[in-house]
Amino acid sequence: MSEEKEINVEKIVNHWVKTSDEDFDTMNSLFKSKTYHWSLFLGHISTEKLLKAYFVQTKKKHSPPIHNLIRIAEKSNLELTEEYEDWLDAISLFNINARYDDFKREFYKQCTEEFTKMWIERIKEIREWIKEKL
Repeated sequence: MSEEKEINVEKIVNHWVKTSDEDFDTMNSLFKSKTYHWSLFLGHISTEKLLKAYFVQTKKKHSPPIHNLIRIAEKSNLELTEEYEDWLDAISLFNINARYDDFKREFYKQCTEEFTKMWIERIKEIREWIKEKL
């Protein structure tokens, strides 16, 4: 097996952060349009991208092609509070629940304005926390 090619850490981290911010803006637009389940899906994506930026910055290699936020944090050796661990676990489910028909209908019903607003606030807080670490 060949050695892993050296990567441009700064360029990749900046890419993850920039696209995370764009997805965060889209999440907010979807919320305003009352498309709550897709709003939370984009909240997951925007959080995932910041965690991948953190992984690249700390490990100096490409992030793993996974979507479970807890696993990305663990692989990055990011120390989480119990509360943030619980939040990331829940946010990871937004990825599955918004995409797959088996779960989508139930998730759609769960995504009231109040529920979505609460999770957007949590996503905003955890994103800011991750950004402070970058």
